[in-house]
Amino acid sequence: MISRLSTDEARSLLMECRIGRLGCVYENGPYVVPVNYVLDGENIYVHSLGGRKVTALRANPKACLQVDEVVDEYHWRSAIAFGVFGELSDGAEHTRAVRLLLSRFPQLTPVESVPVHDGQSSVILFRIQVEEITGVAEK
Repeated sequence: MISRLSTDEARSLLMECRIGRLGCVYENGPYVVPVNYVLDGENIYVHSLGGRKVTALRANPKACLQVDEVVDEYHWRSAIAFGVFGELSDGAEHTRAVRLLLSRFPQLTPVESVPVHDGQSSVILFRIQVEEITGVAEK
């Protein structure tokens, strides 16, 4: 039987998972891509190289992140967070987000230090400021 998760249950699932599917709008259509992320409770932090998702989010900042935990077709949980994209530049939140991501994904360290032609990092750090979280489960 499918049932709703409480907001706290859905938030817990989002905090437990490490890979989610980021949804946004690209050229008037849906675009979904897997991302590594960390949720601090109120914000989802993601790092990325430039590309389609960053272009899409800059043009339309509405986004969502969906995760699931599947045991089998009759035992699963799914949660989705809806929010607004914001790019992080240097500053306290940027530093905190990098620390959170690197503590959860230590293998990202080399990527964070790869410079582009102008000597700056090519990595874009952004957040999805969570506005709503929902979830469902089948047990």
